[in-house]
Order: sequence, then C-alpha cells, then structure tokens
Amino acid sequence: MGIFGRKNETTATPGTAATAVSPDLAALTGTYTLDPTHTTIGFVARHAMVTNVKGGFGDFTGTLTLDGSDPSNSTAEIDVAMDSVDTGNADRDGHLKNADFFKTDEFPKMTFRSTKAEALGGDDYRITGDLTILGTTRPLSIDLEFNGSATDPFGNERVGFEGTASILRSEWGLTWNAALETGGVLVSDKIKLVFDISAIKNA
Repeated sequence: MGIFGRKNETTATPGTAATAVSPDLAALTGTYTLDPTHTTIGFVARHAMVTNVKGGFGDFTGTLTLDGSDPSNSTAEIDVAMDSVDTGNADRDGHLKNADFFKTDEFPKMTFRSTKAEALGGDDYRITGDLTILGTTRPLSIDLEFNGSATDPFGNERVGFEGTASILRSEWGLTWNAALETGGVLVSDKIKLVFDISAIKNA
C-alpha cells in the first residue's frame, strides 16, 4: 500500500529534496503478501440508529509492492471472498450473502486496485484506488498509519499498517433497508472500513 517512506528530517539540509528517506526505510522496498492470520479487513455499520455492528471477512488475498525510497511508486491489490463475511451471527451473515446485499452467487469477490499513493507526513499515508463491489467500481481513499517493520521469530520480514475509510454503500448498489417505526432506517448507508494489516516480504 504504497506509502512507506517516512521523511528523515535529521538528514535534511538546505537544497536537499524533502522526500529523502533513511536507508532503513529504503530497505523496505519489495513485494509483500498479506498474512491472513494477522490481518483484519473489517467494517462497522450503524444498526437501528442506536448501535454499531462490526464484521469482517475471513478469506482474502493481497499483495503490497512498496517503494521505500519513493512512496508514490508503491501499489496494493486485495481480493476478498464475499461469502466469508462474519458478523458473529449466522442469520445476519446469511442475509448479507443473499440478494438483498452482497449477492455472493453472482458477485463472489470484492476487489481493490490502487491507483495512487501519497506520503502525508510522519507515519501517515493515503492510498487511493478502485473498489469494486457488485460489479460497480468507484474510487476509494484509505488513510493509513505505518506501524513499523520487524523480523519475526521465523525469519519473516514484516511490515504493519492500520487504516480506515468511509463509504456510502448505496454508491455500490447496496441499497436494501427497512424503515423503523420511530423514524430512521435499520442499516446505515455510511459504512466504516477498518484495516489492520500485517504483510510478509516475498523471498
């Protein structure tokens, strides 16, 4: 998710490009695969106007190609199996999979393909791309925080990020709802997307 060159202010001198990065961050350059056992792709929806329902997807794949020296060259792509949705309630999950919502038989995947990556300063970045749901593709920007890099006990080089974005589900054709007697609707149009990412550098 293409963004991962924090500015090294201590090495900056007059006339030096502001985008200079430290050698350690430049070393992050490479291709990474999402680790599904340590990554969360989730969402939060308002329910009955009074509480939040949280859910996520258990089956997904993704690749990050990072350029630590020039974050704008970084890219990301993610594919999510929609029938892996999990909100902790089997009946609700079944409803989400059917024709009222995800239509998983007809549209089994949700995809994201990045088109732009930006460094916002410090550990903050933004990645913009095309999000496709129900065959509809619209732009999405995700604000991310770089949590760092480490080598785990098994020798894997990891990077971590967390981020959020908000969408109006109706813009992707997710329009089902039910009116409440007290006013309002059962499910909010605004959905918060939540990402907690751990990715392993490819050999």
